[in-house]
Amino acid sequence: MSLFSSTAVFRRITDIDIKYLNDNNIKTLLLDVDNTLSTHHGTVLVEGLTEWLKLMQDNGISLVVVSNSKDWRIKPFAEKIGLPYVSLACKPLPNGYRKAVKMMNADKKTTAIIGDQIFTDVLGANLYGIRSLLVRPVKLEDGWSFKVRRYFEKKLLKDKF
Repeated sequence: MSLFSSTAVFRRITDIDIKYLNDNNIKTLLLDVDNTLSTHHGTVLVEGLTEWLKLMQDNGISLVVVSNSKDWRIKPFAEKIGLPYVSLACKPLPNGYRKAVKMMNADKKTTAIIGDQIFTDVLGANLYGIRSLLVRPVKLEDGWSFKVRRYFEKKLLKDKF
């Protein structure tokens, strides 16, 4: 397995079910925001997310938002969905992951991140030693840096979506 390999790949966050989490002993989920829970810099939740979050919590799954965005962006988003958060996580560096795991009093062995980017979410998970559940981006970004990253991600994914 390479540093750029995710533990599993799903089309969208709401496709990740309790059975999968239980079968894989995942009890804590770190949640990326942009293009995972909403569009990039969006505020509208993906369809079915509110129900999915409730289902996770009702089944004892701990949830925390982990984002590279600044506090002014993430705090209102996290409050909207009623979750704790870590802003300025500096993914793929492990510090944000470490802070979130500690905040939730979680065990790395039972923790995974759900995110849409190989070079931030997946790489960071592998560097920190937790699992990663890669999802398809809600909506592809327009910026050139995203286009470059997505080009290389597509090569690494080889039609896994």
